Amino acid sequence: MKSVDAIKILCNLDRDGRAVFSVAELRCIFPERSGHTFTDGLRRLAAQGILKRAAHGVYVNALSQGPRAWRDEEVAIRLRSGEYSYVSLESALSAFGVISQIPVGRTTMMTTGRTGEIHSIYGTLDFTHTDRPVREILASTMFVEDRPLRFARVETALRDLRRVGRNMELVDMDVYREILEEQAAAGVSAE
Repeated sequence: MKSVDAIKILCNLDRDGRAVFSVAELRCIFPERSGHTFTDGLRRLAAQGILKRAAHGVYVNALSQGPRAWRDEEVAIRLRSGEYSYVSLESALSAFGVISQIPVGRTTMMTTGRTGEIHSIYGTLDFTHTDRPVREILASTMFVEDRPLRFARVETALRDLRRVGRNMELVDMDVYREILEEQAAAGVSAE
């Protein structure tokens, strides 16, 4: 496939909001390529600045015009394809203000997939395995507009952090209680 044709296909996908792809997805997008031809084509598109390697097995359309705010989460979805993952632990607690430190260059997530720390061009993606059933995950997380991954409720993020057993000294329990009181006053139920 010529670079011009690849750009056209990737631009059409970008208009549909798709800019991050696993290698398996790229094989479907460019099906006429086989084996070495496909691998050589990926290398060529990356060398030309059309695709950018985000992490092992995940590429980003470098020419994308779409929003880039949550690309780390889009990469995480591709890395744990077929699994349920959600932003939790320090990342979620920092967003709620329960932890005053802001994790820089790191996104902490719970996943039904493998635990692991993966370095990407968007920072470190820190996956922690959970055995919780999908129904419970959905009930204890929320959809946040424009974000690719679900987001832990404040009580879920604290529960996850306790279970993992790290950085509990960073938690401001007064702020946590205030958030729970505000939710109760607003009629928002805890898990």
